Amino acid sequence: MLILGFASGLPLALTSGTLQAWMTVENIDLKTIGFFSLVGQAYVFKFLWSPMMDRYTPPFLGRRRGWLLITQGLLLLAVAAMGFLEPTTQLRWMAALAVVIAFCSASQDIVFDAWKTDVLSAEERGTGAAISVLGYRLGMLVSGGLALWLADRYLGWQGMYWLMAVLLIPCMIATLLAPEPSDVIPVPRSLEQAVAEPLRDFFGRNNAWLILLLIVLYKLGDAFAMSLTTTFLIRGVGFDAGEVGVVNKTLGLIATIVGALYGGVLMQRLSLFRALMIFGILQGISNAGYWLLAITDKHMFSMAAAVFFENLCGGMGTAAFVALLMTLCNKSFSATQFALLSALSAVGRVYVGPIAGWFVEAHGWPAFYLFSVFAAIPGLVLLLFCRQTLEYTQQTEQFMPRTSYPSVYRFALTLLLIGCVALALWLVVLIINATTSLALPFTVLLLDIGALFALTGILTGALLDYLALRKIQAV
Repeated sequence: MLILGFASGLPLALTSGTLQAWMTVENIDLKTIGFFSLVGQAYVFKFLWSPMMDRYTPPFLGRRRGWLLITQGLLLLAVAAMGFLEPTTQLRWMAALAVVIAFCSASQDIVFDAWKTDVLSAEERGTGAAISVLGYRLGMLVSGGLALWLADRYLGWQGMYWLMAVLLIPCMIATLLAPEPSDVIPVPRSLEQAVAEPLRDFFGRNNAWLILLLIVLYKLGDAFAMSLTTTFLIRGVGFDAGEVGVVNKTLGLIATIVGALYGGVLMQRLSLFRALMIFGILQGISNAGYWLLAITDKHMFSMAAAVFFENLCGGMGTAAFVALLMTLCNKSFSATQFALLSALSAVGRVYVGPIAGWFVEAHGWPAFYLFSVFAAIPGLVLLLFCRQTLEYTQQTEQFMPRTSYPSVYRFALTLLLIGCVALALWLVVLIINATTSLALPFTVLLLDIGALFALTGILTGALLDYLALRKIQAV
């Protein structure tokens, strides 16, 4: 679990921060560097090809380990090939390889998430989530901060990429030695079933819509606090970039790892619901450390304490949250369902940035961080509503079926699908306009329609879930 988590985190920086640093050193223009950030979209839209990895089984090592070995082999080749290129003369080839690396890395994440969901028992999920988060963070550290230091001091940029490729070899050995999940887990019989059945399975469960909202909102307060932390510490409090970098990259990372491991240990003694509730409360309270920084005098010790406590609680919350996602996945479709749920969990993290910036400009830093404490409350309230469903699933390894309002639920799902299609079209139009001389119309209209339909569908489904819960309690 640790080594495969490392393999999952290793490629991330190689197509983002580390690659940006290499291009910056080689004096590539900012517009081109910014365009390269688009390769990260593979991680957001990985659910689109996840059904393929549920449906088809490679001819060796089984459905999960076979795909793991294939994606790791392709990553090794692509990362090594990156080391033969120069940004100044071979930028198009670098862009193509960056897309390949991001695609293979996102595909590896799909299979790794499915593998750990399938292979871990209910009692092992908390510890397994903590260990995989630890491996993931170490992989990001090696391909991020350590890679930059090695490239600058010893190996050069090309040699560093070759070293990163070599580090994937122990990960492939770990894949060969890892256990394959049980053969009793049924495999989808067709690609259509692999696409449609995961959705039918999930939306046919009790509280499905409330759980969707829970996934979006559980770490919302944490997402608000983290969205502008660096800007706040430099511009809002007055620390210099070096001080912030040292504290965030060292103390923050250590705190996250300790929090994830300690959260995993505690989850062996707690139910999933209790762990999510306790860690969620701690996540919200930890944001108050930044609020205190905003209203008190500047001091290095107070910054270190705030960063450590926030990352410690965030790591505990992440361990419980990953365990929640594993619990919600049907093992027959774990690749597809985990990819969908993890993509949904990124919505808050991705889209709070513009809101956070507006809030700070309008109300100031103290009000912003005080608001981030209260932003954790909706997720905790939803967790209370979902308690019965979560405890039933954890105890029985089955999902509580839904029996009420079938036709209205179908209407809510239709609204959500229309919204998702409109948002997908908006993204396509946005990419076409950014990469060509065309100026296709209706960009803002598609975004507004997509957001309106998707939000209306989710709120309608959540209301139906609430009414169904009231109906059950009345009986």
